[in-house]
Amino acid sequence: MCGIVGYIGEKTAQDVLITELKRLEYRGYDSAGIMTLSPQHSATLLRAKGKVSALVDIASAHTTTDTMGIGHTRWATHGAPSERNAHPHQVGNIYVVHNGIIENYQELKTMLAYHDYTFKSDTDTEVLTALIDYMYRETHDTLAAVTAALKMVVGAYGIAVVHTDNPDEIIVARKGSPLIVGLGEGETYIASDASALVGYTKQVVYLHDGEIGRCTKSGLTLQTIQSKAVDVHVETLEMDLQAIQKQGFDHFLLKEIFDQPRTVQATLAGRVIPDQGYARLGGINLSDDQLRAIKHVMIVGCGTAYFAGMQASYFIEQMTDDVTVSVEIASELRYRSYNIPDHTVALIVSQSGETADTLACLMELKRRGVLCLGVVNAVGSTIAREVDSGVYVHVGAEISVASTKAFTSQVAAMTIFGVMLAAAKGSSPQLISEFVNELGALPGEIKNVLDTQNQHIQSVAQQYASYDHALYIGRDTLYPAAMEGALKLKEVSYIHAEAYAAGELKHGPIALIDDRFFEICYLQDNWLYEKSQSNLIEMNARGAHAIVITDTIKDIPAETMVRITTKFEHLTPLLFNVVSQLFAYYMALARGNDVDQPRNLAKSVTVE
Repeated sequence: MCGIVGYIGEKTAQDVLITELKRLEYRGYDSAGIMTLSPQHSATLLRAKGKVSALVDIASAHTTTDTMGIGHTRWATHGAPSERNAHPHQVGNIYVVHNGIIENYQELKTMLAYHDYTFKSDTDTEVLTALIDYMYRETHDTLAAVTAALKMVVGAYGIAVVHTDNPDEIIVARKGSPLIVGLGEGETYIASDASALVGYTKQVVYLHDGEIGRCTKSGLTLQTIQSKAVDVHVETLEMDLQAIQKQGFDHFLLKEIFDQPRTVQATLAGRVIPDQGYARLGGINLSDDQLRAIKHVMIVGCGTAYFAGMQASYFIEQMTDDVTVSVEIASELRYRSYNIPDHTVALIVSQSGETADTLACLMELKRRGVLCLGVVNAVGSTIAREVDSGVYVHVGAEISVASTKAFTSQVAAMTIFGVMLAAAKGSSPQLISEFVNELGALPGEIKNVLDTQNQHIQSVAQQYASYDHALYIGRDTLYPAAMEGALKLKEVSYIHAEAYAAGELKHGPIALIDDRFFEICYLQDNWLYEKSQSNLIEMNARGAHAIVITDTIKDIPAETMVRITTKFEHLTPLLFNVVSQLFAYYMALARGNDVDQPRNLAKSVTVE
C-alpha cells in the first residue's frame, strides 16, 4: 500500500527520493510528497495529488541540493486523496511519513486540541505528527519524542521522522508495517519495500515490530520502544535492477505472465526431480513421522493467495484421503470463533509476507500452539520471519498490482507439500508419481500455452471488451481456477465478474444470463467432462455468450473456443489460469485501463 522512502548522505536527496518513489508506484497510491532539509535547517516540503509524475513537475520548479529527506506515496485511508492529506505531514518543526493506521487518533486529537493544536488535514498521521511535536517540547530529542509518542499510540505504523533542528538524523520505527534500512558508504537509505533500494545498496536491515532506529550518514542504531539497545543485523538484498524493469514488454503484468515458465522453474529447482521421483520442500523441516501425524491442513490467505490455497487444497485432497484441508480467508478467520482439530498444520500464504490480516491470523494460530508454515515470496518479510518454518517461492519482484506468477508458484509449492504428505502416509505411488511428473513438466507446459495462445486470446478479448458483466464457472479443480480468473478480470478490466462452481449454476446464477453477460466456461477432458458440458448446454439454451477454455478436441457448442494442448491430467487448471491471465490483460488493454496500477487497489495490503 503506502510507500515510505528516506535518504541521508552526500547525494542530492530530492533525486534519490523521487527515484525511490517511482520504484514504489506499483504498490498503489493516490498522492505523493517529499521533504528535504538543508544543513542550515531549512526545509522544503513538496506534495501533489495523483501520480509521482505530478510531484516531479513540482520538484522541477523547486530544486534543492539538500542531502537528507523523507518521502511517501499515500493510499487514502483517513481523508480523501488531496494535497492537504498527502504526506509528509508537518507540525511545528516535525515532519512525518507514515504507513498504517492510528486507531486511537480521535482520542489523541482531542487531547492535543486541548493543548492548542489545530489540524489542517483529515489524517491520523497529522495527529501522530502533532503528538511527536508535543513530546519534543519536553524531551528536546527527536528519538525520545518519537519513543514517548509511540507508547501512547494504538494501531499499526511504519514511520520516518525528521526534526528541522537535527539535519543529521532520521528516526524510524515500525509496528505491523514493514520498514527497511539500507546501509551504504557514508549514506543511509530508508524504504518500506526492498525494490526502492535496488541499485543503491545490497546491505539492508529489516526492522522488527517494536523497534525504533536512528539513521545517520554513518549507519543505524536500534532500540526497543522500552529504550533497550538492539543489535543491528545486516542482511544481503537479493534483488537486482533487471528484476524491476519491463525488459521490452509494454506492461509489468504481461511481463510477469510471460515470466512464469522461468519463475515456476525457480520454485521447483532442487525441490522436484521427476527422474528420481523426488519432491520435497527443504525449508519445511518436518520428518516423515511428523508428516504422518498431520490430520488437518489449514491454508490461510487473502485474495489471490486465498484462491491459490483453494487450488492447492483440491490437489492435496486428491493425493491422500488421510488429511482434511480447510482454506480460510484471513480477514474473516481473524474474527471468527473456531476450533482447531488436533494434529493441525497451517500454511500461511502471502506474496508480500506483510498482508495485515494474514499476519494477524498467523500470530493467533501460533498463540494457540499450531505449527505454522509460510509460503511467501518476499525475502525478509514479517510473515517469513514469524512462521515456524516455510518456503520462499522465488518468483522475484512482482511489480504489477494484479498477482500472476506468485499464484502459480504458490500452488506449485503447496502441491509439493501435498506430495510430501502423501508419500509419508503411504498413498498411491502411481498417483504421487503423476503429480511429481506434472510438476516437473509445468514450466514447459506453461510456455507452450503462452507461445500458442497469446495472439488468439488477444483477438478474443477485443471481441468481448465492450461487455460489462462476466460469469465464470468451473467444476472440481476448475472451480478455484474460475474464482481466480474472475478476480483477475475485475481487478484490471473493471468488468463485474462472478465465479461459481458449475454445479451451482442452476441454483441461482443461471438467472444472470442475458445479452449483457459473457461466460467463461472451464471444461477439462476428464471424468467430469459430460457433467460440465451439460452446464454449458443449459447456458446456451438461455442465450449465453460462452467462451470455453478447454483441453479437449471434441466438438463443443460454444460461441468462442480457446483450446490448449496438454498431456496433463491433474495440473491442467494451472494452464487454464494462464489463459485467464492473458484474457484479463488484453481486456484491460482494450478498455484503455491502467494495467499495472488499477484504480483503488494496492499491491501489499498492510492495513485492515
